[in-house]
Formats: sequence, structure tokens, C-alpha cells
Amino acid sequence: MTHSTPTRRDRSQPQPTQPLAVALALASRGVPVLPLRVGKAPFNNCPACAKNACGGRPNMKQAGPCTCPHPCHAWAAATTNPDVLTSTAWATAWRQAAAVAYHPAGVRLTVVDLDHADAITWAHAHLPPTRTVPTTRGQHWIYVGTMPTAHGVRPGVDIKSRMAYARWLGPGTGRMAPLPDAVRALAVRQEANPLRAGLASSPSTRAAWDRSVATGCRHTDSYVRTGLENGLALISAHTESGAGSQTFQVARFTAAQHGQCPGPCGLNALGEEMVAAAVAVGVPEPYARRAVTNGMGLAPRSEA
Repeated sequence: MTHSTPTRRDRSQPQPTQPLAVALALASRGVPVLPLRVGKAPFNNCPACAKNACGGRPNMKQAGPCTCPHPCHAWAAATTNPDVLTSTAWATAWRQAAAVAYHPAGVRLTVVDLDHADAITWAHAHLPPTRTVPTTRGQHWIYVGTMPTAHGVRPGVDIKSRMAYARWLGPGTGRMAPLPDAVRALAVRQEANPLRAGLASSPSTRAAWDRSVATGCRHTDSYVRTGLENGLALISAHTESGAGSQTFQVARFTAAQHGQCPGPCGLNALGEEMVAAAVAVGVPEPYARRAVTNGMGLAPRSEA
């Protein structure tokens, strides 16, 4: 009886560990990936990159000169390049890896991380259904679209998109829905408290809206001013909570009204009025400005 000769394994090449095999499969589909160590955290920076001494990677918030071949800088190291993933510089990390992470915004996704049963119950009541992935304690709800990452937006709820990583736990089930305004609003929501010294500051400058800054607006002065006053009244009514979220909604609605104008429409001046109204009911100025910026950035509009 003839026996086939077993194929000899080429021991000169490193054999993929399970996390690396998963990472290579994801990378082949265009998903930027990186290894996670025990504890679901990225690997520490190498000595040359410790404390960001190298300046960081070019795709980080503060662009830097880092050309380090190691998987440093957490989410910013995520890559789809198989040569990098299988490189000697990454080999030790993969041998020690406990899981694989991916950069959601790198594939135009946002992950709503629901950490426990109460958070899941809240999501079912307030967010549109989308693809879900079971986690150790809760679920990931995945939407199509990107936004700023924000942690602790509600008890047990984090948002992971730009400048973040999420653990890969499988493809999940269900059809992915477009990123809804309800999730975007969570990132700018700041529960307002009665104004106290040191809690909020007044905007240093307020540019009043008038026709001189809105030479390309197709609306009448009365239309713009009435809409602004109505919006400011809605913000001012939230004296106990929710003023940040309301500011976001007012900014979004205002931007949409000017979407067909040739511009400029003086939206910056309108936004300053919204910021001032939010600050007046206790929203810290940075949160108020972020609410206006994100709200006005949702709808196509003319330059302010």
C-alpha cells in the first residue's frame, strides 16, 4: 500500500496565530486591524514612542513624524497592509495577543457599545434597530457613518468611531442602518445644571446676525430672526437638563433651512447666539460649541 508523503511545514516562516489569522481575513476585506493584549487594551508603545516622544502617527489628531514599524499608538496603528501585519515588528504582539480590534471609522462605521442590560433596554427604546454583536456583558450596535468618539454618554453607553478602536467579536446579525441623529446627539448632550460659578463661561464674543453677514441668504430677515428666536426659546427652556442636546437639534434644523441658499448666510453668527443661550442655562461653553458645530455639520448648507 502506498502512503502519501506528508507536506513538510516551512518552519522558516511564522505560522499565523488565531488572532493574526482573523486580522488578515478582516484586512483582506478592507478593515483596519490591530492586536489587543490581555485586558482588551492595545500593546504599549515601544521605547522610541513612549510618552508620544516620536510625535505620534500622521493620522492622529496631532499629526506627527512617527514611522515606527511596531504596533504603537493604539487605534492609529490599525492597518490593512498584510506585510505590516505579518512583519517581524508585529510578531511578538501577535504571539501575545488575546483579541483583535478594528478602527470603526476606517470602514465608515460607528459602534454604540452597550455595556449592560439596562443600556440595551434603553437602546431598544430610543435608537433605530441595526446590526448587533453580542459582547461579554452587553452588545455592540453598529451603524453606517462616522462621528467623533465619545465615552460615557449615558450609563453603560460609549460611542466608538473616529480615533478609536473596537474589539472584533464577529460579524453580528441584522442589517446595518445609517447612523441616526439620536446617536450623534448623544456625543454633544450635556445635562445642564443651574448656573453656578465656574461651571460655565460666557462666550467672549457674540457676532449678531444681520444682512451684512448674510448677503447670499435667500430668506427674509423676518424669517431668519423668527426661526432663531424660536430656537433660542427651546434651548432656554431646558433649565434642568437636556440643553446641550436641544442646542444640537436647533443647530441641525437651522443648517437644513439654509441648505439651498447660495450663501453666505451668516450661520456662524446664528451659532454664536445658540452657544450663548446654552451657556446661559448651565452648559459648559466647549460642549455648547461642539453641539452647534456637529449640528450644523449634518446638513448640506452654504458657507457661513
